[in-house]
Amino acid sequence: MSVKLNLSPFKLDIDELINEFVEHQSTSFPDWKKIWRLRKFSYIYEAAPTTHLGYFMQSLYAHTIGHMNDSASFPRKLGGLYCLYCLYETQPFKPPFKIYLSLGELKNLKNLVAEAKGNTVKAAPALMQRMLEKDVFLFGFLDLEEAAKTVEKLAEQDNEIVKCAAKKLFKDTRMEHFLHLDMGRELGLEELKKLSTEYAESKQRAIEEARKVVNMQDVEHLANAKELVGDKVEKAVESWDAQKDEFYHKTGVRPTQEQAQQEDDSDNSDAEYTHELERELQLFDENMDEQQ
Repeated sequence: MSVKLNLSPFKLDIDELINEFVEHQSTSFPDWKKIWRLRKFSYIYEAAPTTHLGYFMQSLYAHTIGHMNDSASFPRKLGGLYCLYCLYETQPFKPPFKIYLSLGELKNLKNLVAEAKGNTVKAAPALMQRMLEKDVFLFGFLDLEEAAKTVEKLAEQDNEIVKCAAKKLFKDTRMEHFLHLDMGRELGLEELKKLSTEYAESKQRAIEEARKVVNMQDVEHLANAKELVGDKVEKAVESWDAQKDEFYHKTGVRPTQEQAQQEDDSDNSDAEYTHELERELQLFDENMDEQQ
């Protein structure tokens, strides 16, 4: 299962911290610590998520390590190393989360230490030595930052494939008609509600008249109908629309222009359906009158 955390604000904070160090044109670790403390950067963990902490920490580490690639300036690479060290040392988690390093990233660190020695920056080799002695690294072949981007890209491709497959599956099929069916319009819901209401009123009047001349006890339940046919159909239409909207949301399938045109053409048959329904209700009324 993929993890969905918005880490952009954390990464932006790291970028701004390292950028400020670079702007000072310093290579000193004490200068770095001063900037860290002025920004109260240890408070970054106050906003940490309550779940997926390992993913959270490795994302911070990987983003920081990204500042130490060979194409970066020497002060920026030093800022990345200093930031990585401080992120590890100030984390509140016990046991602390180790820093995952790919072999390529390890090579970049090795080159940085050699460059620092050449520039007589003693802090960088000392910090690396200390981190190695404390066994803070986990070594592997995979670059986490690039892997995360690849996984995200593959997930997007999968989503597009699912949407495309759904469109091809339902295109030009009878199923598509039902997926985009406007049940309320197909059933002539408004007219049906009107007719069922009129029928209920007519039935009630007929029963009231019949009570005056016959014993209605055996058919009393006819006068106590709790829900009209139109209301029942309206609930069915609402349920249909809700399920259809959920399907649209999950698959991304939407009514096509051709389908919409077909639905418009079907309006011509609605009048015929309504007349037929009205005739059936009229026949039912006549049968009731004959029984009475």
